[in-house]
Amino acid sequence: MPIRWTADHIRIAAEQSHRSAPIIGASDVLLADPEIGIWDAWPVQDKTGVPLVLPDGSELWMALGAPWFSDPDVRHSHARIHLLLRASSVWHHLGPAMPDGFSPGSREWSGSAVADSATGSVTLYFTAAGRRGEEQVSFEQRLFAADATLDFASGLPRLKNWRSLREIVRRDPDHYMETTGSAGVGKIKAFRDPAYFQDPADANEYLLFAGSCARSHSEYNGVVGIARREEPQASEWSLLPPLISADELNNELERPHIVHHHGLYYLFWSTQRHVFNPEGPSCPTGLYGMVSESVFGAWAPLNGSGLVLANPTESAAQAYSWWVIPDLSVTSFIDNWGSGSERRFGGTFAPFLRLRLNGDQAKLGE
Repeated sequence: MPIRWTADHIRIAAEQSHRSAPIIGASDVLLADPEIGIWDAWPVQDKTGVPLVLPDGSELWMALGAPWFSDPDVRHSHARIHLLLRASSVWHHLGPAMPDGFSPGSREWSGSAVADSATGSVTLYFTAAGRRGEEQVSFEQRLFAADATLDFASGLPRLKNWRSLREIVRRDPDHYMETTGSAGVGKIKAFRDPAYFQDPADANEYLLFAGSCARSHSEYNGVVGIARREEPQASEWSLLPPLISADELNNELERPHIVHHHGLYYLFWSTQRHVFNPEGPSCPTGLYGMVSESVFGAWAPLNGSGLVLANPTESAAQAYSWWVIPDLSVTSFIDNWGSGSERRFGGTFAPFLRLRLNGDQAKLGE
């Protein structure tokens, strides 16, 4: 049975001092490329989760990107995975990661990427949203992987020779809902965001992902799903029952991922205030998490509530999609920043934050 994240935990959060991130201002909105807005981001990492460092000291990252639209929500129907270079904290856009027509979806949603230094290859785990060539944009989500070769021939890092496109995890209807229904943003069901994790205890490989609880009686039925690769280099993964369930509480536990720190396992996810069940308590848009002594152990909400950090009250939607790196630095993207009723989609990286973890306690560092 999955560990439950419940209304009782959320009530604890309401009693805690607000764990707010700093206010994002105009000077923080530094575009990676004026032609595209970017959001959900992740580093190309090694198997331990550490970002790959290139020979010149820079890092290779990926993020979802799309052209600018008057309604920022339209970007989700045009999303592609883009490649970016982070050099001395400055971002350089390198273009789409995969070639046109390679992905099986009508667009590409979040995932993770793992580099093999011995072979020079990179494996991308990603969400294929919809199906290529569909006449009407759908919300179907499938989990895929593909391999590419990291190449420096042009002077900048590129991913070339894309190959071995395969569907790696197939939905089990006993545990995970289908995603073919239609709904607005924040209401769709999930089978997305594959995040790679290798357990240092036994080298087993896992994918965490955002899912929706099968056979739930509530519209608010988000779960953290998990799959395991049974043999090294196997092409398919075995789907397992969910690790965490927010059934009846929250619809979306997005971009879940595990960080191993000081012998403990920290599972983080992002969620938004508007996807909590309106019939129960809610929490701010923010980063949430649980801690355990093993992948399948007794997960306990961090800080008693699960809330790790939230957007400030004055700018409640300023950032989203937090991703914790093993050094406990945290990236996210600038969403609707500033105060007032004007919609200001930042479409770029938010300033990095840093966590401090101590057992079941988590807070922002200095």
